[in-house]
Amino acid sequence: MSLSQSLHIGVVVDAFNGEPIIDLRRYDDREHLLLASFATHSRDSKGRIHPEKDHSYRGPYARDRDRILHSSAFRRLSGKMQVFTGEMGIYHRTRLTHTFEVASVARTISRALRLNEDLTEALALMHDIGHPPYGHCGEDVLHECLAGNGGFSHNQFALVIVQQLEKRYQAFDGLNLCRETLRGQDVRANKKAASVGRSAGLEIQVVDAADSIAYDAHDVDDALQLGLLSIDQLAGLSIIRRTLDAINQANGTVPKQQLRQLLVHELIDLQVSDLIQQSSQLLFPLEGRTSEDLSESGVRLKHSEVLEAERKELERFLFEAVYRHERLIPVREAAGNRLLILFEKLVSNPSRLPMRFRQRAEQFSPAIAVGEYLAGMTDNFCDRQYQQITSLASGPLADW
Repeated sequence: MSLSQSLHIGVVVDAFNGEPIIDLRRYDDREHLLLASFATHSRDSKGRIHPEKDHSYRGPYARDRDRILHSSAFRRLSGKMQVFTGEMGIYHRTRLTHTFEVASVARTISRALRLNEDLTEALALMHDIGHPPYGHCGEDVLHECLAGNGGFSHNQFALVIVQQLEKRYQAFDGLNLCRETLRGQDVRANKKAASVGRSAGLEIQVVDAADSIAYDAHDVDDALQLGLLSIDQLAGLSIIRRTLDAINQANGTVPKQQLRQLLVHELIDLQVSDLIQQSSQLLFPLEGRTSEDLSESGVRLKHSEVLEAERKELERFLFEAVYRHERLIPVREAAGNRLLILFEKLVSNPSRLPMRFRQRAEQFSPAIAVGEYLAGMTDNFCDRQYQQITSLASGPLADW
């Protein structure tokens, strides 16, 4: 490896034995050159709960990103539906594909605003890791079941996963993420930042915006593909009309199947472009101030007033026309009923829990342990455990 290559990736190689010498000052120097002053810089990290040595060529947030990506909980997102359950086909998004889409949008915004892409990506990959099976239906059921124990929040459960339930290291439970990464998820768990007063870090705000942008656009895509909506129905919405006008100007007459794909692409691009433009005008005059300065000042990223109103109109429409669609209601009710029966049977007989959740039942309560066990399941795994617990089979259920 040449000296120039060593400097580029932030590693110095010992000339005598070829071993890397940790020198994260060079990593910090690269961030200093590439990132805005108001980005979250690695050099300012408050570290991890369990101290660890610095890595030779990865910064702290890049390590967090990789730990989340390689976690068991992250892989299970592939078996958790986003909005539509598996009974409706295989085209639509899972929590995993949605998460990757959010990460892609968030990285684009973060790079344009010169924020910390590693932290942004780590937050994006973690943002849905605590979702239970069966989409929002599953969350609603668990929230009711755990009403006497503070309810259930997938954002809060994500922190339990990455701090307690993941078993990746011998020295400690959890993934031992940086405090900044945990703080980002904690903000989400506490209903995100308030509309006044101190604001969340910019990378946290970017992930929230990317989640909303991806969610709306891809629910439109899935609903069109599944035949729950038509483009004619959507065309009455201001943001869709604007999107269709842009497509027609650029492409002329477009075949129906291609139009759906172009609609989703343009819908994302329109929202991302607007957010970047508005945020650039807000942030770039603030160069020289730190991330902490902007949080203390309550700086918040937002869309233009016109586009924000159009987005709210779209979300209201999707809530009524898609999430309450007559084809979805019986499927969601049946799934929720399976989850409810599982919860009741396991709380009344916690000996059927896998060993580690029996231990958590003794440490906390049967209800909390059962809630955690159910929340970590994929849709299909939950179906199988339901079949087992309602059959004549006995003994503990399988661990996920």
